[in-house]
Amino acid sequence: MGVKSMVGKLDGMLRVGEAAEYLSVTAETLRNWDKSGRLVPTRHPVTGYRYYRQEDLDAFLAAIVAKREHE
Repeated sequence: MGVKSMVGKLDGMLRVGEAAEYLSVTAETLRNWDKSGRLVPTRHPVTGYRYYRQEDLDAFLAAIVAKREHE
């Protein structure tokens, strides 16, 4: 499989900066959440860069809101 076809599989994915902006946090916060297992990114098959699916970010936000509502 060529690099171009692998990159095409990442359509619809958000890069770290985009995901951080979407969640209103810093890129470093996302990296920390990755290290702790709170929010697991998809890794680019060639570069290893982190990418996030918007559906995963939405689910993460929903879980935070639900937790706060039950506190």
